[in-house]
Amino acid sequence: MEKKIYSLLLLALSFLTFAQGNTYTKGFGKFDGLAMTPPMGWNSWNTFQTNINEKLVKETADIMVVSGMAAAGYNYIVLDDGWMAKERDKEGNLVPDPIKFPNGMKSLIEYVHSKGLKFGLYNCAGTNTCAGYPGTRGYEYQDARFYANLNIDYLKYDWCNTQGINAKEAYATMSNALKTAEKPIVFSLCEWGDNQPWNWAKPIGNLWRISGDIYPCFDCEFKHKDGNWSSWGFMKILEMRKDIRKFSGPDHWNDFDMMEVGDGMTNIEDKTHFTMWCMMASPLIAGNDLRKMAKETLALLTNRELIAINQDKLGIQGFKYAEEDGLEVWVKPLSDGNWAITFVNRTDASKKINFDWKQQNIKDADFNFETNFSTTIYKIKNLWKNKEYGDTKKSFVSDLASHDVIVLKLIKQ
Repeated sequence: MEKKIYSLLLLALSFLTFAQGNTYTKGFGKFDGLAMTPPMGWNSWNTFQTNINEKLVKETADIMVVSGMAAAGYNYIVLDDGWMAKERDKEGNLVPDPIKFPNGMKSLIEYVHSKGLKFGLYNCAGTNTCAGYPGTRGYEYQDARFYANLNIDYLKYDWCNTQGINAKEAYATMSNALKTAEKPIVFSLCEWGDNQPWNWAKPIGNLWRISGDIYPCFDCEFKHKDGNWSSWGFMKILEMRKDIRKFSGPDHWNDFDMMEVGDGMTNIEDKTHFTMWCMMASPLIAGNDLRKMAKETLALLTNRELIAINQDKLGIQGFKYAEEDGLEVWVKPLSDGNWAITFVNRTDASKKINFDWKQQNIKDADFNFETNFSTTIYKIKNLWKNKEYGDTKKSFVSDLASHDVIVLKLIKQ
């Protein structure tokens, strides 16, 4: 009898456990609130690709601090593809390359954290990364625990070798794995925009790529010889996707890719590149060799006025307002009723600007912002020259060199 009662008790407990399992819902999705402004930092890929090591990371961290980049807001160091060994260990864990990182990844991460910076790693949703290292497919929860134990702060998650899998489901699985591991980690989706992540990624990640890889040129397409794919000049990426700005905002950013500032373009083109990434509220992830950085490049990357446009708390991506004969006008609504206005010369010749404010009526249909210069007067500040230019009662007149920009902040009086 006692044995029968004991069996019935176990049966009842099993039903109770089963019922609790069906009714209990675990919180899935990204860690909210980790990227309320576009992330800023440095990534190794553009300059070094897989030629990365412990010494490079430490030197980069040191320079980010002493150069003033960290003080300007650059706080992530992200190691891209190539940080791991070619095989997992016998338990299936990822293995940091012991030659590149002789003191181990955890020690390196602690060093970066000791500088007041944050640390990120790279992996891929496929069976292998783009460079042929172990991917995460089938290991999502194990890898998420590995990242949590390392105490990383940022994960860039690529989309190579993903034949036969669904992008939304693959990225959701990794997002859920990170959440289950219980270590807040910024989740950066590097899906290239082929599966329109802006339509579905807001609850999954903090930012998502909208294009293929960037290339250090103004407006070119670079066709790779080793495959049927291209990299793109920054102006190509700028206009590659239409009507997606409405999907971007605090904690869910359209990512226009890592910057090529300091990687071989002219200083004017670097200035334009940096300006447009700020106007588009894109993450500002430097990709140059900080150890060889020219003072002109550092000055561009740390311009506080432009960074403030990028980091504006409203979090709205800019848009092209007008264009004529290669001269474009881009606008970005800012907090406190202010606006950023950028003139871009896409041509190979100098252009004359004569912008009559009173003839303009700017409307942002996606976010319901509007200004009429006939009824509202703004003070004008040239952000690259750090100089005030009167107000919008008079037309703005200036010359603009080839591939150059003028950025004005309109301050409501």
